[in-house]
Amino acid sequence: MTDTNPSPLTPETTLAQVLRSYPGAQRALFARYHIGGCSSCAFSPTETLAQLCLRNDNLPVDEVIQHIQDSHQGDTQLQISATDFAKLRETEPTLKVLDARTREEHEAVTIPGAQLMTQELVQEAFSNWDKNAPLVLYDHTGSRSLDAIAYFIGHGFTQARCLAGGIDAYSQEVDPTLPRYRIEIEA
Repeated sequence: MTDTNPSPLTPETTLAQVLRSYPGAQRALFARYHIGGCSSCAFSPTETLAQLCLRNDNLPVDEVIQHIQDSHQGDTQLQISATDFAKLRETEPTLKVLDARTREEHEAVTIPGAQLMTQELVQEAFSNWDKNAPLVLYDHTGSRSLDAIAYFIGHGFTQARCLAGGIDAYSQEVDPTLPRYRIEIEA
């Protein structure tokens, strides 16, 4: 789950430190300031918040820090812990579970009952699913699912949440029979 008490931010905090403590910071910076979402507005992990603000029209550092922290609080509201998700699976018959990982990951290990999130399934969901029914989306470690769940919420899904820590947390905290894995990126 997103840390509810992450390290405090200062003007000298590097962007690498920011992203470790506030995983949704890049999304928050891009949404408000158009920073970090594409190659033309990218930042370096070694750059400090003060340096970032200075080169982006001298943004007020305190305002940027507050925005990152406020966005982080919002992110925690979008998540469900692995144990709470397990309880919800037992008590909520209308629960839909979507797997936002790759087809290969989904075929290798899946939370029982989860559907692979394809474009076709997303379109079906937007058109036909009850937008007030519970929906939980997961990925491998919970790092990408916040963006995806925000998309569903933006399309009217009132009970949509993402699994904090992804399937990896679920396999550690709830179902140790699900094999854990690590993704290796080819150079």
